[in-house]
Amino acid sequence: MTETTHTQTTPDGAFRPHEARSPEYRLAANALRGLRQDLFHDAFAYRPMHRRGVDGPLTGRLSGRTREYAAWAPHLLVAGAGVLAMLAAWASADGSLWAPMAAVLALAPVLLTLVRPIGAFWLSLAATAASSMFVGTFGDWPWQPGGFVAHLTVLTVVAIRTRPRTAAWMWVLTAVYASVVEAAFGHRFSNDSAPMLVVSALALLAVTVWHIRREAEQTVTAQQTVTAHERSRRTLLEERTTIARELHDVVAHHMSVVAIQAEAAPYRVQDPPPELAKAFATIRENAVAALTELRRVLGVVRAEDYEAPDAPQPTLADLDTLLANVREAGLAVEKVVTGAVRELPPGVELSAYRIVQEALSNTLRHAPGASARVEVGHVLGGLGLRIVNGPPPGPSLVKPGDHPATTHERGLRPPPSMGAGHGITGMRERVSMLNGEMTAGPTEDGGYEVAVFLPVAMGTGRADDSGAGA
Repeated sequence: MTETTHTQTTPDGAFRPHEARSPEYRLAANALRGLRQDLFHDAFAYRPMHRRGVDGPLTGRLSGRTREYAAWAPHLLVAGAGVLAMLAAWASADGSLWAPMAAVLALAPVLLTLVRPIGAFWLSLAATAASSMFVGTFGDWPWQPGGFVAHLTVLTVVAIRTRPRTAAWMWVLTAVYASVVEAAFGHRFSNDSAPMLVVSALALLAVTVWHIRREAEQTVTAQQTVTAHERSRRTLLEERTTIARELHDVVAHHMSVVAIQAEAAPYRVQDPPPELAKAFATIRENAVAALTELRRVLGVVRAEDYEAPDAPQPTLADLDTLLANVREAGLAVEKVVTGAVRELPPGVELSAYRIVQEALSNTLRHAPGASARVEVGHVLGGLGLRIVNGPPPGPSLVKPGDHPATTHERGLRPPPSMGAGHGITGMRERVSMLNGEMTAGPTEDGGYEVAVFLPVAMGTGRADDSGAGA
C-alpha cells in the first residue's frame, strides 16, 4: 500500500501548514496571553515602590526634614490604609481567638503592595478566603470588613503601580472569585460581592483615567520636546544660511578684486615674461571660477523669497545710521567708542554690526521704553562689544511713542525687521564662526547685557580694493 499525505497549499502553490485562525480566536489568545504576562509571569517579582519626587508645586515649598518625609508620603499612605484594614479585621472578630490572625491577614497584603504588587493581589485573594473560613460571619461573605478594606486597597494600589490592563484582569478575577463563592455558599450566607465589585470598579476606573491622563501628558511633553528641538535646529540652520548669504557678498567682492588685479597686473610691467602673464591669467581664471561656484552655493542656500541686496553689506561705519533708526523707533541709545579705531576684516565688521543690531532689536521687543548703551572697544587683539539695556519702565511710564508697536502707525520700520536673525542664537553663531567669545544674561538692576569679543590677528584689515590702478 502507498500512504498518501495531503497537504494544503495556497492558490499560488505555497505550503500552508494550518488554517488561519478566526478573529475571535486571536482575540481570546491575546487576552489569555495578556493575563499570563500581567498576573502569572513573575507574579512575586521584587518591585519596590520608589520615593516620590519633591519637585512638585507643593512639596517644592517644603524644606529640611519635612521635605524628606514628603518623599515617603505614598508609603505612609499605604501603611495607614493597612492599619485601618487591620483594625477593622480585629474589631469584626469580636474578641475571637482568631482575631490576631484576621488582623495579620488584612495587613499583610496591603504592605506587600509596596514591594511585590502582583503577589499582593494573589495574597489578598488567599487571605480573603482564609479569613472568611475562620472568622467569617453570616452577614459578611466572602469579604469580612477588614478583608473588604484590604482587598479594595490592594486593587487600587496595584492598579496605580501597574497599568490599566492589569487592573481590568484583577477586577475580572475578583468577580470570578465572588461568583464561585456565591455558587458554592450563597444558600448559607448573605453575599457582599456586589458592593465590592461596584466600589472596586469605580476605584479602578478612576485609576485608569489617571493613567490615561498621565500618559497623554507625557506624550504631549515628549512631542513638545521634539518640536522645541526641531525648532531650535531649524532656527540654527536658518541663521547659518543667513550668515552664509551675507558672507557671500564679502567673499565675492574680494574675489572680484583678485580677478581684476590679476587681469591688470601684466599691463603694469613693461614686456612681462610669458610665464608671468600666464600665471596672472591662471589666477584670474581661478578667481572667476571661484565666483561662479560661490553663486551656485548662494543659489542653494537662498530662500524662495530672497532678494539680493542692492547696497553692500553694512560695517561698523554704518553703526550711526542704525542707532539713528533705533532712536526713531523709541529707544534711547548712546554709543561709546574706545581705543584706536582701525579698519577690520569685512567679516568681522559685518558680524559686529549684526550683533549690535540684533541686541538692540531684542531690547525693543522685550524691554520697550528702556534705555540702551552700545560700547565698541578697539583693543590690541581684536574688537570688543558690549550692549546693555536697563530694566523696562512700568506700563504707566511707557510713552505711546516709545513702544515699538506704535512705529508702524508712524510709518517707521523698527530694527527687529532689519535684524533678520533669531536673537541670541544668531549672535552665538556669528561669534562662534569668528572663534570669539560671548556672554549674555540679565544684569543686577533688571536689564540685560550682551558682551562679545571678536579676535583679530595683528596686521589684518581690509584688503586693498582700489583695483589695478597704477
